[in-house]
Amino acid sequence: MYSMQGLSFREYLQFFHNIAKNIFSIDEVLAHKPEIPDIEHPLPLFDDYLQRGYYPFAKFNDYNIRLQQIINQTLESDIPLYAEMNIAVGRKLKQMLAIIAQSVPFKPNFSKIAGLIGVSRNNIADYCLLMEQAGLILQLRNSVADIHSLGRVEKIYLDNTNLIYALASENTNIGNVRETFFFNQTKVKHETFASPISDFEIEGMTFEIGGRSKEQKQIQSAKNGFVVKDNIEFGYSNVIPLWHFGMIY
Repeated sequence: MYSMQGLSFREYLQFFHNIAKNIFSIDEVLAHKPEIPDIEHPLPLFDDYLQRGYYPFAKFNDYNIRLQQIINQTLESDIPLYAEMNIAVGRKLKQMLAIIAQSVPFKPNFSKIAGLIGVSRNNIADYCLLMEQAGLILQLRNSVADIHSLGRVEKIYLDNTNLIYALASENTNIGNVRETFFFNQTKVKHETFASPISDFEIEGMTFEIGGRSKEQKQIQSAKNGFVVKDNIEFGYSNVIPLWHFGMIY
């Protein structure tokens, strides 16, 4: 089995717009290295990427229909077949994904989910892991783990921003979109955890995600803190444009 990540913003630029750019390391991103001299204003393209640029088949006009079909097949057929479960489980997975989509970022309450879809609470963690492996959700864990298990799941997101617009069109909270993009892109090369004081923690660095007016309050106590802002084209000091994190793979 081969797991393939969806397109980064960098790959989207090349695949959809023939704009080739090198990969930037996270250290280069934090040093404000990414730039796209070919484009005067990258934000409109970034907005398009967030809505329909993660999967290559977005080149086709029936993108939303194709994406819905793939989601349904993954839940109703692929996962049950892979996990050797019966087809009824596929329907439970579909119900569960709908619940997550309506309230992302979702703070896990496995007992509540189990009651809503009519399964044992003990099955919910397994279902989440299967959907995570299938590229439908992301589970944000804390960094505290032991020899027996991974860290506790603090939040559950849809896997990427295109899924938000496809499954949660009535819940396209911009804060959720920003966090989902950041987590989806950084996890490819870095272990990304929930921060005890802010949004995310990567290798001892703390990241607070927000819009243009986001302040520094949440990271004041962080030894190495950064504010990641949407809707800005250029960074300064410890303020990094959100779209820069789409250039790291």
